Amino acid sequence: MKKSEKVKGKEAVAAKKKKMRQYAIGAVVALVVIAVVTFYFFNPFFAKSGDTVSVYYTGSLADGTVFDSNLNAAPIVFTIGQGKVIPGLEEAVIGMAPNTTKTVHIPMAKAYGPYDSSLVFTVNRSDFGIENPVMGERYSIRRATDNAVAHIRIINMTEDTITIDPNHDLAGKDLVFTVTLVRIA
Repeated sequence: MKKSEKVKGKEAVAAKKKKMRQYAIGAVVALVVIAVVTFYFFNPFFAKSGDTVSVYYTGSLADGTVFDSNLNAAPIVFTIGQGKVIPGLEEAVIGMAPNTTKTVHIPMAKAYGPYDSSLVFTVNRSDFGIENPVMGERYSIRRATDNAVAHIRIINMTEDTITIDPNHDLAGKDLVFTVTLVRIA
């Protein structure tokens, strides 16, 4: 055998080893990715869409003013993805493990939306249907158009008219929630 044939043989063996090493590294990377994805989507220890969770929370405005808390009451229970709570709160719980706490800033778009002044309207006092209404108070009324219950606040009153605002009190505001995941059912 010539010396050049020996060199070519060694180069071929080295190239084959290098290619096998590349395949092995690729296989290991693929297995790690599959393991991470499986762990994330099928791990019962972290909240994900479709899970029913129990949560304690304190909601505040950006200036620190607390508007709601259930720390001295029962935790709220909801199923992630069903839209029973504001989207930002659902998103905050995803990925949390039981008995963990975190604070999240929720923009108005993922809270109660922007304030919509086009929703404000004025009605004749005689058509309002509530005796002795109080300005600034919230009322639940049944809409004649679709028989649904609307939550409104009286923002102005005259002798003949009442101006009604159906926007949520927190519409147009960014919120801060401190959330503790109690349980994943």
